[in-house]
This record gives sequence, C-alpha cells and structure tokens, in this order.
Amino acid sequence: MTVERNPWHVLGALLVGFSLILLDMSVVAVANPAIMESLEADVSEVVWVTSAYLLTYAAPLLFTGRLGDRFGPKNVYLVGLVVFTLASLWCGVAGSIDMLIAARAVQGLGAALMTPQTMAVVTRIFPADKRGAAMGAWGGSAGVALLVGPVIGGLLVDSAGWEWIFLINVPIGIVAFLLAWKMVPTLETRPHKFDLIGIVLSCGGMFLLVFGLQEGNNRNWSATIWLMIGAGLAVLTMFVVTQALNKGEPLLMLSLFRDRNFALANVGIAAMGAAVTAMTVPTYFYLQGVRGLTSMESALIFAPLAILTGACAPVVGKLSDTMHPRTFTTTGFVLFGITIVAYSELMKPDSDLWMFSATAAVTGIGNGMVWGPLGAIATRNLPIHQSGAGSGVYNTNRQVGAVLGSAAVGALFVDRLDAHLPGIGGGGGHVEGSVTAIPDMFKEPYSTALSETGLLPVAFLVLGAIACTLFIRFPSQETQKENERVAMQKVDDAS
Repeated sequence: MTVERNPWHVLGALLVGFSLILLDMSVVAVANPAIMESLEADVSEVVWVTSAYLLTYAAPLLFTGRLGDRFGPKNVYLVGLVVFTLASLWCGVAGSIDMLIAARAVQGLGAALMTPQTMAVVTRIFPADKRGAAMGAWGGSAGVALLVGPVIGGLLVDSAGWEWIFLINVPIGIVAFLLAWKMVPTLETRPHKFDLIGIVLSCGGMFLLVFGLQEGNNRNWSATIWLMIGAGLAVLTMFVVTQALNKGEPLLMLSLFRDRNFALANVGIAAMGAAVTAMTVPTYFYLQGVRGLTSMESALIFAPLAILTGACAPVVGKLSDTMHPRTFTTTGFVLFGITIVAYSELMKPDSDLWMFSATAAVTGIGNGMVWGPLGAIATRNLPIHQSGAGSGVYNTNRQVGAVLGSAAVGALFVDRLDAHLPGIGGGGGHVEGSVTAIPDMFKEPYSTALSETGLLPVAFLVLGAIACTLFIRFPSQETQKENERVAMQKVDDAS
C-alpha cells in the first residue's frame, strides 16, 4: 500500500527503539566486571547475562517476523517495546545473578518482537533502488549505539552502579513508544498460519546447543555436555527437515534461500554477529582487569570504532546501491579481521593504549562497510509480501551468530584461564577476588589468556569474507519489478 508519510521520518522513529536494543548489548559488555563483583558471579555466569539475552532474542525471530506480517509490524513492534522496557526495569532491581539472567531473558523476548519489524518496514516503505541508503542508516545506528552505550554505561557504572545501565532504558523506551505510535504507519497485513512444531524445534535446538557450548568448561566437557550439543544439532536438523516437508506455511521459508545473495548475506550477517560479540569480552576484560581503566575510560578507548561506523555506514550504504555487492562487504570483513589480530598483539601489560584507539578506528571503517550493505543485499530481491519472513530469517541468523559467538568466547576464555592460571583463574575467572584490579604477578598470564581468546573472531570473519566474494550483481529495476509482480500474482492465485 502507498504510505504518504516521509519514509525517513518513519525510519528515524523506529531507530530510537532499535538503537535501544543495540545499546543494551554494548552497555553490558563494559559493565561485566562490575556485575561480577557486585553479584559475586564468575565468568561463566556473567557471560550468561549476555547469552540469555541473545538466546531468547535469537530463537523466536523466525516466528516474530511472521507475526509482523500477520498483525502489522507497528503493532508487534510496540508490544515488544513494552516488554523490553518493563524487563529493563526488572534487570535494574535484580538482586542476584540468577535473577538478572532471568530478567535479561525476558528482555531478549521483547527485542525479538521489535527487531524484524524495523527491517520489514524499511523493506516496504523504501523502493529497492533506494534501500541501500536506508539500510546504511539502519546499520549506522549500530555504530551510534556502540558509542553512546559504553560511554553512558561506563559513566553510570562508575557514578551510580551497574543497575542504572538498565534503568536508563525506561525513560528512553517511553519516548521510543510515543514516537513509533505517532510516526510509524499501519501497513497492510496478510493472514498467516503458524508452524507450532517448527517453533518448538527451533527454540529447543538452539537452547540445547548454546547451553552445551556455554557450560562445557564448567562441567569438564562431560558426556552429558556432548550429548546436549549433539541433541541440539539433531533437533535443529529435524527443524530444517520439517520445514522442507511443510507444504503449508513453514516457519523457515527455505524458498527465500533460492536467491543466492540472500543466502550469502545471511552467512555474512551471522559471521558478523559472532565476531562483534566475541570481540567485546576479552577486550573489555583486558582494559579494565590488566590496564586498570574504569568502565568509562575503557569505553572511550573504543569511541573511534563507534564514530566511524556511524559515519561510514550511511555513505557506504548509499554508494552500495549502484556498485557490485561484494565491493564494500568483502573489504569490510578483511579490515575487521586484520584489526582483531592487532588487538590480540596489543593485549600486553605495557602496550600503548593510543594504538588500541587507532586500531578501533580501522575497525569502525570495516564495520561501516558491512552492516548497511549486507542488509540492502539481503532485502534487495525480497518480495514485499515476504518482508517480515525474510527480515525474521536475516535477523535470526545475526542473533544466532551473536549467541554462538558469546557462548564460544566464554568457553574459550575459561579454557585459556585454566591453561595460563591453573588453580587460580580457571572456572570462575577470579584472580584475588577482582577482575578490575589484577595483581601485577598475574597480569602477564592473564593478558596471554585474553590475547589468545581475542583471536577467535578471525575464524568468523574469514567465513564472512568468503561468503561476500560469491555475491552476484543486482538485477535491473525492470527485472526486480517483474519478479515482484509475478510473486504477488502467485500469492493472489493461492488465496
């Protein structure tokens, strides 16, 4: 349907809430050490504060994307924003690590309701040949959140306590709700059936897999852990098989993957989600634990990353509308991978911190070349009536990558601590009871453990770079319009 409102105003209203979700992920990274000390948690437990959020965020995205097609993206977005805001309040008043993890899980559900709707609305209100700039702004908001989140979070942690990194979401969430209520149009909906078996299998498989990876070191990689991981993979395989056999409306529309660029963009965004999540844990533990920086100071070290991501993403997104899809994305993945190696080399007790900031600036340029173009590539050939389903798939893969990245980096961190600080740093990650003031005698092995952990994202980024090299050129506008007309005709004939 025709939307008379300025699409850029609509996008701006949605980005307030979307940025809140991203801000919440980046805030927790800088607050992890303070949460560990305040709630007397260990490394595995504090990583679950992030993993629980990412898990409940990722698992329902296929379903919540379809909810937007059925009940309207605006309605589902607003419901999700309410859940997210109330769960943020719960996080802020949590008195134990278990309560905080539970509240973060509910917060993830709210984020899962919101995220696919933002991308689906962009797909429906911007024409395909203008979508790159819009997706650039969508991706650039991640850079703004990366800057605002840790800096404000660091200030709040240092001055008022970690609880306020969540409580600050409440007034922002209210503003985001009012903006979306006023600005976002009510778009056309279509009836959909919901695949309950698919929902159970996808959520169950993801939980078993991530829980097994997360808890492997704590349980000495016992037979139970390996059985859990194997069961998770088996259940996810069953999920894919049931989707292929579903002749009605499967939760995962495998037909979307017939578009080569859509399929490859999903590989790329999963790799990006895993790399970004896996990067934050060792770097912030290094800056605060080894170098003794405050939460605020460590966040400012990475300010160039956020500034340049936010500045580059819209520009690159606009340019990507007329260039080969692999041009920016492949370059961005390679740049990001190079900086990951640089961070690892810099994780020494006496390295120059200005070099961390300089490296972060290059990371920002690499990120700006990836986020916006990948979103535009994924949605370029997407039929309008499948915008919610396609957005759900894309964001699911982004969050699945983030979940696996979080789980893998937590397991690797504990393993490296066991190797370099046996009997002292392993298991819980405590060294003399504090992760913000590592004694001098332990700084060298602690830094080595973090340096080795910090190389993990390289594996994800190599996979993303390979996927991007395989992109093919966009079809012409005429071909695009004809494909959409044929797709809509098939839907009308079926109904």
